[in-house]
Amino acid sequence: MPRFKKSFFAAVFILGWGAGLQAEERMFEDFEAEPAKRWGFVADTVMGGVSTGSVEFVQEQGVSFARLTGAVSTENNGGFIQFRRQLEKPLSDTVVGVRVVLRGNSESYFIHLRTTGTILPWQYYQADFASTEGWSEIRLPLTSFEPSGRLLRKTPTARSISSIGVVAFGRDHSAQIDVQEIDFY
Repeated sequence: MPRFKKSFFAAVFILGWGAGLQAEERMFEDFEAEPAKRWGFVADTVMGGVSTGSVEFVQEQGVSFARLTGAVSTENNGGFIQFRRQLEKPLSDTVVGVRVVLRGNSESYFIHLRTTGTILPWQYYQADFASTEGWSEIRLPLTSFEPSGRLLRKTPTARSISSIGVVAFGRDHSAQIDVQEIDFY
């Protein structure tokens, strides 16, 4: 009987631990299982801009990733291309930042977050980062995201985040950025 009790409590501990790990759900994207169903391309043409581009989902040497390419133009009050995903569930309050594995053409890019408080189409929070030609990991704390206007909170809260976008923004340039993973930490 003592052996049964030890096995029983060990099983409860292991199953309970696993359930606890599953309870903390975070969005993790590795661009492997039909990412086109979750991610969409948006350009400033929705507001009269003239930027052009696309997102494609690529596999190269066993690595899956999203590739954003295009020409960003500030003509006609434009200036962005992006690929974006809506979150299906609110994030945990324990989330403190965004982690991205990427490579690019040595240009600066942005992560844009929309929240339940970004009601108008031009509202978002943004954090910039530099891309390099080789794969690298960046971590952007939520405190590094700046609001697009004064009507928004100073810093987004994890639970309020409703979408995430990878964006080429704000200046005339050629964009090419590959994103292998996106996670909230």
